[in-house]
Amino acid sequence: MEQTTKKVTSPTKGLLQSDELYQYILETSVYPREPELLKELREVTASHPRSMMGTAPDAGQLMAMLLKLVNAKNTIEIGVFTGYSLLLTALSIPDDGKNENEGSFDFAFVDADKVNYLNYHERLMKLVKVGGIVVYDNTLWGGSVAMPEESVPEGMKHGRHFTIELNKSLASDPRILMSHAPLGDGITICKRIQ
Repeated sequence: MEQTTKKVTSPTKGLLQSDELYQYILETSVYPREPELLKELREVTASHPRSMMGTAPDAGQLMAMLLKLVNAKNTIEIGVFTGYSLLLTALSIPDDGKNENEGSFDFAFVDADKVNYLNYHERLMKLVKVGGIVVYDNTLWGGSVAMPEESVPEGMKHGRHFTIELNKSLASDPRILMSHAPLGDGITICKRIQ
């Protein structure tokens, strides 16, 4: 049986098979539960020329659940675009929780310069407590991580290289349990176990 390869010419934020399916998920599961402040920020961000850099609302919904599951109180965020994920974190942690940059952290979210993701990971393995969660955004890099090099748009090649290196490193890191989820532009959820 001959296998065909579908050429991706313009990667989108959602990596599902159809825009209609992604819209269905947003409209039935994500938007009805999205706090009004997050909805307003998402709508304002949509008009920004670089709106694709914003945290995908479906990934945000999973992050909010993770924050609640681990009862995160001390959180850290590396990289902020318009603040959707930061506001989401602030709305998800308890009133006595903190979003600061020192101490023993329960939860970390990384959405910054891809060239430094491995450096951030090493630092976070010291800052996040055992049992804490680290979430990395953009770990599928518009689907380019699975494309042949010659098919990758020129503007994505640099970030693709660092994203592939991060993915390989996380997959072999014995200090974490991980799950690579195809939400938004790909998120990798890591639980520090040692």
